[in-house]
Amino acid sequence: MNPIDELRAARPAHLADRPIDPRTRAAELSRAMSQPRPVRRRRRPARPVWSLGLAGAAAVTAVAVAVAMNGTASAPRAPDQQAGTRQAVTLSAREVLLAAAARAERQPEGKGDYWHTVSVRRTLFAAAKGGYRVLNQQRDEGWTPSATGPGQKRWGRVQSLGARPATEEDRQAWERAGSPASIEVTVPGKPKPMVLKTSPGRATTGHSRLTDGDKVFWLGRNVSVKDLRELPADPDKLKKRLLSWKGPDNDVPMQGDAWLFVISTGLIMDMPVTPEVRGAAFRMLAELGDVRVVENVTDAEGRTGTAVAINEPTLGGGVAEHRLIIDEAAGTALASEYVAVKPRGLQTGFEPGTMWNSIAVIRAGWTDDKPR
Repeated sequence: MNPIDELRAARPAHLADRPIDPRTRAAELSRAMSQPRPVRRRRRPARPVWSLGLAGAAAVTAVAVAVAMNGTASAPRAPDQQAGTRQAVTLSAREVLLAAAARAERQPEGKGDYWHTVSVRRTLFAAAKGGYRVLNQQRDEGWTPSATGPGQKRWGRVQSLGARPATEEDRQAWERAGSPASIEVTVPGKPKPMVLKTSPGRATTGHSRLTDGDKVFWLGRNVSVKDLRELPADPDKLKKRLLSWKGPDNDVPMQGDAWLFVISTGLIMDMPVTPEVRGAAFRMLAELGDVRVVENVTDAEGRTGTAVAINEPTLGGGVAEHRLIIDEAAGTALASEYVAVKPRGLQTGFEPGTMWNSIAVIRAGWTDDKPR
């Protein structure tokens, strides 16, 4: 995926001077309200603006979050019947995902006039001067109408939460640089530095009409809420449906498993699918061969969970580990994170193992309340 396109995709839709085609990868430095993503100007359908999955669904989330350190959480444990002690139990990715599927299917359905999502995106950047790194943070909120037709609008609200030094070591370097309130940061592929402010900004709210009258999310193609509600709850049928939507316009070529992981992450995290379909998505991922467990993780909001992960190619021959952090007990996704494995593109300059991109889901559910 072109890093410039990633940055451009972060521009809020209501500020754009032309239609923005979203993709669930995510104002420059964040995923504008629901991860819009522009595409190369070929003759193909416009992508709608609201989807997360980063987020919202799809893939190497443009410019988004990063936590500069690995979190820790207690690994699942079970009693040792013979020794009377407790031993660590390591679950396979398949076991983790099937457990999450069983919980997800039992979640209440819910209903409302709007599908309401709240997330916090964090992005790691290197300061242009001073030798330190900063973590940019942004809160995104979206309201997608359950009804379609003329006059229906999607709403979004975005607020900068400010940038801060990523670690204590970075803070000390920032202080040596004079503790600037405005920090110039470098972005690979951009000729000039960007400026981040350490103080929170004002929340701004905007709205736009639905793409093609009813399209609001991207799952390999533009889809409506109705399309999502009609997805099959059988894992094999769901896989077939999603693969049939995979078009030739992906900027980063991916094999089937990696693409399914990327697209399903957004579906699981915060799209208005039925509990049965969310469970089917977990079960579908459980059958992918390259998915593995990453233990002892804490998301950027401090919540503990179990991560399943897969390696994805990035622009310029790089590789990133894409993690989906799951609350197994609830059958819900907590966050989507990217860790540099072979740094290229937007990861250039970071050491392998650096968490450079993350979206934490705070809320995803139905509501009757309109944005105010």
